[in-house]
Amino acid sequence: MSNVLLQLKNVSVRFDDDQILKSINLDICDKEFVTLLGPSGCGKTTTLRIIGGFVEPDSGEVLFDGKNLLDVPSHKRAVNTIFQKYALFPHLNVYENVAFGLRVKKTPEDVVKKTVKEMLSMVNLKGFERRNISTLSGGQQQRVAIARALAVNPRVLLLDEPLGALDLKLRKDMQVELKNIQKRMGITFIYVTHDQEEALSMSDTVVVMNQGVIQQVGSPEDIYNEPVNAFVADFIGESNILDGVMLEDYKASFSGHVFDCLDKGFDKNEAVDIVVRPEDVDVVEPEKGMLCGTVSSVTFKGVHFEIIVDINGFKWMIQTTDYSPVGANIGLYIEPDAIHVMKKSEYSGAYGDYSSFSDEIDKLSELNDGES
Repeated sequence: MSNVLLQLKNVSVRFDDDQILKSINLDICDKEFVTLLGPSGCGKTTTLRIIGGFVEPDSGEVLFDGKNLLDVPSHKRAVNTIFQKYALFPHLNVYENVAFGLRVKKTPEDVVKKTVKEMLSMVNLKGFERRNISTLSGGQQQRVAIARALAVNPRVLLLDEPLGALDLKLRKDMQVELKNIQKRMGITFIYVTHDQEEALSMSDTVVVMNQGVIQQVGSPEDIYNEPVNAFVADFIGESNILDGVMLEDYKASFSGHVFDCLDKGFDKNEAVDIVVRPEDVDVVEPEKGMLCGTVSSVTFKGVHFEIIVDINGFKWMIQTTDYSPVGANIGLYIEPDAIHVMKKSEYSGAYGDYSSFSDEIDKLSELNDGES
């Protein structure tokens, strides 16, 4: 990755009694696709709005190419924003919407014409120039908003959950489209979402946030395979998170069994959190299993079965293409590279067991039985 374009240094924001951001530090490189990912209220949109100039931090610095941005008003920053609600002008047609920013900058008319044509071609809306905004579908309006934002050639494009209003199929298509546009234009994209799959499939770098704090920054592969704590492991995909003990380098104990693993550098007999992803567990005959348990629920997911297995009172989730009926006794085999060891954190013990998963299903079925 090339040079750092944007830096947030010790940025904090408080709204009334709520601390929204707690002294966050983040470097964003030129031409990078960065996604801010986290649950509602974690501070990701506030971070975006600070970069855009819509929110002023209580403390800290925002540097753009090494220069302080905080004194620069939003309309003078080399940054453009696409909101979830697109904010298109209903009284202007597609052409005029895309041309708007260029006209504000007093761009010569021949350049406006050429740029609008290029932008509409890039977002696959050639021939839509004279269309009224109200006649367009959600996906087409989304494309107009992207074309308008890119027409003024910003260095950075901020996208605040821009695909939230689209249906699943269109959303997937637009994810691919956005990634392609970003590569073609060579612009830094800073994208906000709470959708883990969207973040993993589109980004060069994912920034996982919770309660105003950056939990982890890394490539999608790092975030998924090497989560730093139980919050990240639980938020990104499904995870079995167990209490364990690191006996020594490459040896971990959990669920009453000693396992070989690939982790090292912990204290001898240090209490740790263990993550095992559901897709990394092999279902075997009970006598061949490192662990054994009873199947308590099975859900068909199309490509695989999602099986909840009770092992000494801890409910594991397993994703497998092999069917095992409820009540079956099965063995689990776990390879060393399927085990990820994490330091204990404030999130330890808060996630990881799927007993609540099956309890919720039981409660829902009881409610439905009561209504029928």
